[in-house]
Amino acid sequence: MDQVEVPHYFVCPISLQIMRDPVTISTGITYDRENIEIWIFSGKNNTCPVTKQALSDTNLTPNHTLRRLIQAWCTLNASYGVERIPTPKPPIDKTQILKLMNDAKVPQLQMKSLGRLRSIASESKANTRCMEAAGAIEFLASIIKKDSSMAIEQASDDGFEFTTASDEALSILYYLQISETGLKNLMGNNGEFLESLMQVLERGNYQSRAYAAILLKSMFEVADPMQSIGLKPGFLMEIVHVLRDQISVQASKAALKFLIELCPWGQNRIKAVQAGAVLVLIELLLDTSETRACEMMSVLLDQLCKCAEGRAELLKHGAGLAVVSKKILRVSQVVSERGVRILSSISKFSATSSVIHEMLQVGVVSKLCLVLQVDCGMKTKEKAREILIMHSRTWKNSSCIPSHLLSSYPS
Repeated sequence: MDQVEVPHYFVCPISLQIMRDPVTISTGITYDRENIEIWIFSGKNNTCPVTKQALSDTNLTPNHTLRRLIQAWCTLNASYGVERIPTPKPPIDKTQILKLMNDAKVPQLQMKSLGRLRSIASESKANTRCMEAAGAIEFLASIIKKDSSMAIEQASDDGFEFTTASDEALSILYYLQISETGLKNLMGNNGEFLESLMQVLERGNYQSRAYAAILLKSMFEVADPMQSIGLKPGFLMEIVHVLRDQISVQASKAALKFLIELCPWGQNRIKAVQAGAVLVLIELLLDTSETRACEMMSVLLDQLCKCAEGRAELLKHGAGLAVVSKKILRVSQVVSERGVRILSSISKFSATSSVIHEMLQVGVVSKLCLVLQVDCGMKTKEKAREILIMHSRTWKNSSCIPSHLLSSYPS
């Protein structure tokens, strides 16, 4: 390739590489399909990268003439090590999607058709847009709502697994990366689809429960607040179970984001506590060192400790105060800030004599003194100082605090 000059009009303006599947957009500029799809659909840009003009539409027209010229040029220069670019597969169109959805209504063809839809959805963002435009989201949701009992046996290392039409439909919805409009539509229908997802969370296999949790997280990110307020306690319990079971990293983070999104609304904070969220978070924090996971757990635990029920659950666990204190100054500024806020909630509203002494014994007071000595943000320092002053009569002259930390104890 170094010995031959590539014609400039063969090169994609975005990647500066030879185009494998040239397509022309509404401004008349030609790009490689993969690059411009990433620009428009994944990057959510509505302008032409070269002209900066707004796109009148996002249709991509194959430039067959240019593709043939590129292929011919590659063939002529094969002796220089240039490989011939294969003819790309034609993009999926709405007619093909509609046919597969119709086939999926036939019991004998259902699983095969759904498998093909899943494969199409996983190939490109353009395919997922085409599927959404063809009504695939509503169709897949209807399969999940019917809770199809059809299953096929698949060999696995430990015996047999059963995949139902509902499982397949959920996996396709996951690959579709549904638009905001599509997610809002799923939230409608009098909550029927939410009830179906609840059943998946209760009775589904691990993979389907993971997909359901990820989908729920996305749906409630665009939900109306009233929909968040009216959630049944069972929903939060099943999401807590997803978190407890540690099905996958992605499912756990989705469960955490879902709970963080819901807790500020109505009685959801208390519902989450009753579902065992505080105890699960403490157990996970004991074993988790990954920064982002610790941050989300700390944010959620801080929210739950804003209610008396949450604080009572944290204090009930033998390692509750200790693990919160341990994470401060060890993970990130977010974890430190939230940890001190949790300790502040305990100190202000749940500080019985035994709790005050436990905070001293497990090193909470020493950690707060250390916070005053290091660079960890003014708000966090102020909160730590406030806690120390609040209970100074009990803590200030304690032999449990090392002398080098006691020197920073506020007056």
